Amino acid sequence: MAADQQTVSVIVPNYNYEKTLGACLDAVFAQTHRPYEVIVVDDGSTDRSREIAARYPCRVVSGGGNQGVSAARNLGAREARGEILFFVDSDVALRPDAIANALAVMAADPECGCVHGTYDTRPLYDDGPIEHYKVLHAHWWRRRSVGRVNTAIFALAAVRRSAFLAAGPFHEGLRDAEDVEYSDRLARVTGIRLTDTVVGRHDDCAGFRAMLREQYRRSLPLAAFAGAHRMRSGSVAVNPALGVLTAPLVLATLPLALAHPALLAVPLACFGLFLMADPGLLPFVRRERGLGFLAWFVGVHLVAQLAIVAGVAAGFAARLRGAGTPRPLTLAEGR
Repeated sequence: MAADQQTVSVIVPNYNYEKTLGACLDAVFAQTHRPYEVIVVDDGSTDRSREIAARYPCRVVSGGGNQGVSAARNLGAREARGEILFFVDSDVALRPDAIANALAVMAADPECGCVHGTYDTRPLYDDGPIEHYKVLHAHWWRRRSVGRVNTAIFALAAVRRSAFLAAGPFHEGLRDAEDVEYSDRLARVTGIRLTDTVVGRHDDCAGFRAMLREQYRRSLPLAAFAGAHRMRSGSVAVNPALGVLTAPLVLATLPLALAHPALLAVPLACFGLFLMADPGLLPFVRRERGLGFLAWFVGVHLVAQLAIVAGVAAGFAARLRGAGTPRPLTLAEGR
C-alpha cells in the first residue's frame, strides 16, 4: 500500500500534562497526513488534561489510576485500529510533516517496521537555560545516530502494527528505561530507523534539581538492561561511556592538586577526556547558542553525568540485594 494511503493511529499517553497537551494535539491535527484516529490515553491525571482532550475530535481512554507510560502505550495500542501506530508523548508538538515523513522512511526501506525521530533544538516552551541544555543534548545524541539502529525511543515514533504485535507489549513493570528493554525485543522482529525528518518540539524539565532527580531515576534500571544493549551493534548511546566514566574522576582527582601543584595535571587530563567523549557535541552547542552558553553547558553536563553514575551505582546495589528492576519480558509474555 502506498505510504499516503496507510491508516495511522496516533497514540498520546498523558499524565498531568495540561501545560502541553493542547499544543501536542494541535500539532497532531495539523499533520499533512491526517491520522485515521487519535487516542489520548489518560493515565490517571489529576489536572485538567481530560477537559483539554475533550475539546478535540479524539478518543480518550483510561486504564484507571496512574500505571505508567508503558501501560498507557499498551492500552492505546490495544484500542488502535490503524496499520501504523504513531506514539507521541503529550509534551511533544510534532512538525506538520512528521507522520508523512515517517511513512516515507518506511516506504523507502521495506525491512523497516519502526521509525523514530528527533527533538527540535528549541523547546516547546522556553523555561530557561536548563531546558535549553536538555533539548540541545537530546537533539544532538539523536542526530549523531541517524540511520539504521537497534534502539527505538517512543517519545515520537511510528511502528507497524504487525511489528508491535510480534515484539509484544511494553514491559509494564518499568516506568523508566522501558524503551531500552523494548528495543531489544523489537530489533529481533523488524528493522528500526532513527531519522531527522520526523521532528518535534519538546517541553523538558526546567529546574536544576529536577533534572538531576530525573537523570538519577532514569539511570536506576540501566544496570539491568543498558549494559547488554550498549554492546549490540546499532545501539544508540545517549551518553558515551567515556564521558560517564571520566566525570567522577574529574572530581575524585582534584584533591591531588593540594598534595602537589604538578598533580593538577591528573584532573585536567580527566577533564580533557570528558570533553572529548562525545565528538561534535561541544562545537554543535557553540554554533547553536554561542561561547558563553557553551561554558555553562559543559558544567551542567558534567554534573548530569555524576547523577547518571549515582543512579547506575544504586541500581547495581539494588540488584545485589535482590531488589532490582523487573526482569525483561520474553516474547510470549504480556505483562
